[in-house]
Amino acid sequence: MKKQLFTLLTVLFLLISSAGAASAVTYSPSLVHKKGAMAYQHTKYLSEKIGPRFMGTSGETEAKTYIHDQFKRMGYKTAEQPFTFKKRGTNLSSANVLAFKQGKSSKQIIVGAHYDSVEKIKGADDNASGVGVMLEVAQVLNKVSTPYSIVFVAFGAEEGGLNGSNHYAKQMTAKEIDNTIGMINLDSLAAGDKMYVHGSAGEDGFIRDQAVNISKKKKLDIGINPGLNPDYPAGTTGDWSDHAPFDKLGIPFAYFESTNWEIGELDGYEQTEEHGGIWHTENDTLAFIEEAFPGRTEERLSSYSQVLTELLKHMNNPSLSNK
Repeated sequence: MKKQLFTLLTVLFLLISSAGAASAVTYSPSLVHKKGAMAYQHTKYLSEKIGPRFMGTSGETEAKTYIHDQFKRMGYKTAEQPFTFKKRGTNLSSANVLAFKQGKSSKQIIVGAHYDSVEKIKGADDNASGVGVMLEVAQVLNKVSTPYSIVFVAFGAEEGGLNGSNHYAKQMTAKEIDNTIGMINLDSLAAGDKMYVHGSAGEDGFIRDQAVNISKKKKLDIGINPGLNPDYPAGTTGDWSDHAPFDKLGIPFAYFESTNWEIGELDGYEQTEEHGGIWHTENDTLAFIEEAFPGRTEERLSSYSQVLTELLKHMNNPSLSNK
């Protein structure tokens, strides 16, 4: 009897263990047909199953492995780009995760989202949501022909210095910079009152402009910073996220985020009228966001996923097409 009980308990343990291991693979073919569904599952896994992903910690490493495994499962050519940096006098290690998709042209677009969070915070909005959308779009496009090649990059250690994106940009050769027609940054997509796409000033803002046009055609409510703050003219933004190192190299960018540029100091930092900033606070959990703003997370992830997918499928660079 004891032996039978032991055997039954062993089988039960193995079944539970197997179920837990399987939960790491959030992909299901049925999810492809529901926009934002895969992005939500990735957001949930990163913020709830893994939790805080502070730079240089085991949580960040676990997230890196998860993202790398997801890209490999999709069939992409993948690589990791390790780097070290100093924080408060301590040397820390992190890594960027790269996945490459060949397009019709060798010209490339970089699509990036940072996967770390601030210390002790689950970071559902900032930035499991951005990684979730990136992974969903990578899944949807993995067998779709695109006009340009795409490099998907999950940046490590963004919080406190844009360490991952700075490292990536510094490693780019002059030839690679010239070959890159644009960079798209996904950061904090789930919680803010409004959905935005920012971009480079002048003609280099063509990625933002095309994203806005797609949004209008699909009747999705993604707009631009209205320019109420003279320091940030309409359609532009500041240099506080992973697009900044690429902008400094002269690479056109687009930056998707959810916040509210019409409250507070009109700089986009106060995300919501009701609760102020969600990012970098204990409120940055799926549970809080969904209770405070029912349906918002699903709407945001679905909208950004649709627009980014169409943008990457149909993007054109006016300066190239005129040559």
